[in-house]
Amino acid sequence: MNTVTIDFETYYSKEFSLTKVTTEEYIRSHNFEAILCGIKINNEEPYWITGTRDEMKAELQKIDWANSALLAHNTMFDGAILSFVFDCHPKVLLDTLCMARAIHGVNAGGSLKALAERYNIGVKGTEVGNALGKHRNDFSDAELQRYAEYCVNDVVLTYDLFQILNAQFPQAELRVIDLTLKMFTEPVLELDPLMLEQHLYTVVTKKEKLLKAAAEDKETLMSNEKFADLLRRLKVEIPMKKSPATGKLTYAFAKTDEGFKELQEHPDLRVQTLVAARLGNKSTLEESRTNRFMSIANRGLMPVPLRYYAAHTGRWGGDDKVNLQNLPSRGQHANMLKKAIKAPEGYIMIDCDSSQIEARVLAWLAGQDDLVEAFAKGEDVYKIMASSIYSKPMEEITKEERFVGKSTILGSGYGMGPNKFEAQLKTFGTDIDLSEAKRIINVYRTTYSNIPALWKQAQTCIEAMITNSACNLGREGVIKFDPRMKGFQLPNGLWQKYDTIKQSVNLEGYPEFSYKTRKGQIKLYGGKLVENLCQAVARCIIADQMVKISKKYKVVLTVHDAVGCIAPIAEAEEAQKFVEECMRWVPPWATGLPLDCESGIGESYGDC
Repeated sequence: MNTVTIDFETYYSKEFSLTKVTTEEYIRSHNFEAILCGIKINNEEPYWITGTRDEMKAELQKIDWANSALLAHNTMFDGAILSFVFDCHPKVLLDTLCMARAIHGVNAGGSLKALAERYNIGVKGTEVGNALGKHRNDFSDAELQRYAEYCVNDVVLTYDLFQILNAQFPQAELRVIDLTLKMFTEPVLELDPLMLEQHLYTVVTKKEKLLKAAAEDKETLMSNEKFADLLRRLKVEIPMKKSPATGKLTYAFAKTDEGFKELQEHPDLRVQTLVAARLGNKSTLEESRTNRFMSIANRGLMPVPLRYYAAHTGRWGGDDKVNLQNLPSRGQHANMLKKAIKAPEGYIMIDCDSSQIEARVLAWLAGQDDLVEAFAKGEDVYKIMASSIYSKPMEEITKEERFVGKSTILGSGYGMGPNKFEAQLKTFGTDIDLSEAKRIINVYRTTYSNIPALWKQAQTCIEAMITNSACNLGREGVIKFDPRMKGFQLPNGLWQKYDTIKQSVNLEGYPEFSYKTRKGQIKLYGGKLVENLCQAVARCIIADQMVKISKKYKVVLTVHDAVGCIAPIAEAEEAQKFVEECMRWVPPWATGLPLDCESGIGESYGDC
């Protein structure tokens, strides 16, 4: 199979650029113009092409894409141009930006310029700055030649960078990159414009009533205490932060606070509206997202933009202002948007969610064999937990007590304290006092003592990163700790690094640890490290399962611990069974880990 490295140079202006519109909107716009394209096939001499759209299409279609891998730096962009504009569909998609993000971490510089400097493979030019506002016919022959040389240099840098990255990159992850990118470059999902229009009307009407009511009480809206009370009445967990002035906890209600930003995506439209009103916004996220979906529907099929290795744990993230990862999973509005996402004619959608995968990985990694066995037997682990909490037989556990058991299993595995546990339960309408929260947390830690022991191991590893000493963590052979790397090698061969880790002393005089990200310093402690690693291990499993599914059916999206695909209607029952088998499959390195799943099937994403 050939490797074809390409780089497109396209028209952009102050009004029309990727800083103004999304990638999908940019490429599908009537203003889009490919000025030239640099090409390098395998290790041959690079060349460039230009011309009208039809002329460039004719040249690009001379390449045997059915037997070629496309390589680019940010293939979501160049691959979408090939697909949407020139009807070229490579067999495999490769991307040095994705690879670099996984190798160096999401906080490291991932631009071609930064990576070329990191590896000393050449210098990225600056000629693109001279192309602002210029169509192809606006270039003189000399200017076009200089622009082409700049473009070809990028192609060579990308090719050379790939040779370096590929030598240290797990080959199985290349397939995951390919699947992720093709969700965007080879779209198949449809959007129902009429359903979206009706939903928008409902959302806007309700929002306007809520905003009018909020505007009439600006004092409540702008008072931190009164605003917090409003959110509490809506069962919202109040975002908090440490005050830099006093060191005490205070409300995180600033527009730059991450917790407050998350409230803009709350499943309850009332919460979205209150936050929007406080920020002075005229639109809620629900309204903006619906409008965006409607715009995409007018242009064609729905590309699913996912950022490979978006998080420190390797999980995917939303991209291109269409964040399906944050599409609320609860509430009427979330379901209406999901119902508007439809399988193509003749196909059904299957959405399969891995059941309690983090709790299962945690118990297995910690060697908490009784909990692992309960998962394996399909027992109700939430009732088992509630039985220990309330010292009564499982058959006598009430629905409310089981909910507390569920919240304990799913929430206490990473060292959550009683204060947060009390607040979390209150968010879901269950009121307990602090002493009861302390008792429940203690029951959990006593019942499953290997899990707190894992936190202690993790804390020792954190300290070992500072002292450059050896340390083991969890079940043997699953995660490898290397103090020189300041991180942990995951089962997929990639590393979860904390190379910016530092030690400091808190206000009480105790040592604490943190690592630097683009969002600032993030605290790191035993429970948090275990959380990161359990999420990373779960992601390794889901990625492998996604690849297995893709061998028979087209994977169209992945959200958190779920994988979505399409299958012919005639194969619906067989396909659903196959997908569930894949999602219950256990990798060879995870022997003894009991996995389970639940799936849904329907004409739309919301029907699954």
